Amino acid sequence: MNKPPVILDTDVSSLIIKQRLTGSLATRLIGTQPFITFVTLGELTKWAEVRSWGARSRGAVTAWLAVIPILPGDEDVAVIWGKLSAAAMLRGRPRPMNDMWIAAVCLTHGFPLATLNVKDFEDFVIHHGLRLITA
Repeated sequence: MNKPPVILDTDVSSLIIKQRLTGSLATRLIGTQPFITFVTLGELTKWAEVRSWGARSRGAVTAWLAVIPILPGDEDVAVIWGKLSAAAMLRGRPRPMNDMWIAAVCLTHGFPLATLNVKDFEDFVIHHGLRLITA
C-alpha cells in the first residue's frame, strides 16, 4: 500500500530531527511518506554552520537525511516559481524566496506541505491551491 506523500517544511523537519514534533501535526503525519525540498536541505545545512552545531546534532541530521527523499529544483519547479513570484509581485505582496521555492515544489508535484508556519504560505493556499497540513 502506498503512503500518501507530504512535503515537510523546514520547521517541521527540524522538530522531527530533534524528536520534538508533538500534537496534532505529528498525529496527522502518521502513515504518510515524508519528503523534503532542496530548500530545506539548504536551510538545515545553513543552520548547522551558522549555529555551530556539534557532532551529535550534525549526526542526527545526516542520519535523518539518509532516509528522507529530497525533491530537487528542476525546470518544472522553476517555471512554477516564476509564476508564483510574478503573481505575488502583481498583487503587491512579494513573498520570501525560500517559501516560494518550497511552494513551487509542492505545487509541481501536487503534494501537500506540512508546516507550522501557516501565515508564510497562506497566499499560496488562497491564490494557487497549495494544500497545507497544519497543527
